[in-house]
Amino acid sequence: MSDSDSFINEVTEEVRREKLFGYLRRYGWIGVAAVLLLVGGAAWNEYRTAQDRNAAQATGDALLAALEENDPATRAAAMAQVEGEGAAAAVTLLLRAATQQEAGDIAASAETLNMVATNPDLPEMYRDLAAFKAAMLPTDDTAARRANLEALSQPGQPFRLLALEQIAYMSLDAGDIDGAVALMRQIEEDAAVTRGLRERVQTLMVALGEPLADAVTQ
Repeated sequence: MSDSDSFINEVTEEVRREKLFGYLRRYGWIGVAAVLLLVGGAAWNEYRTAQDRNAAQATGDALLAALEENDPATRAAAMAQVEGEGAAAAVTLLLRAATQQEAGDIAASAETLNMVATNPDLPEMYRDLAAFKAAMLPTDDTAARRANLEALSQPGQPFRLLALEQIAYMSLDAGDIDGAVALMRQIEEDAAVTRGLRERVQTLMVALGEPLADAVTQ
């Protein structure tokens, strides 16, 4: 390679370096900003995670402290002071309703359960559970209770079979044995029935002198 060629290559390389440094001086802040955003985002996520973890732990500690109260009224009062967020809020309210019912304050328990059942921000699973538990509360208005249970017993409802079981019990209390047996047989033959629920229904049917589905098919 001649001296002139070597000189040209050196000049070309120098020009490339100058262009590169020029680009860095002009646009280097973009890379720095991107790095800062990534680092800042990671730090913020870690901060939020730690905050959520601490809040969940504080809620759990408060729940345990409230549940350790021996007196039902005191336990319900302590539970009423516990607050939670998201799914923790739903669990907190469900426990609050249970303690209110245990303390004999059915009206307060129903109000708390309705708060969960009608809150669109809470997970659907908890809303459905709250609606079922509200329908299970003791009341003198049997017509309203049955109407609520019938709404929960419609196809597609997650607590459908449990609601049918309660309606069957109500039918028995009202003297409608045939209606109760029809409901229990419907539960017994449902593919989604759990073992425990089937055994409860079958035990009651045997007590009523009704044949079981297995015995009929044999």
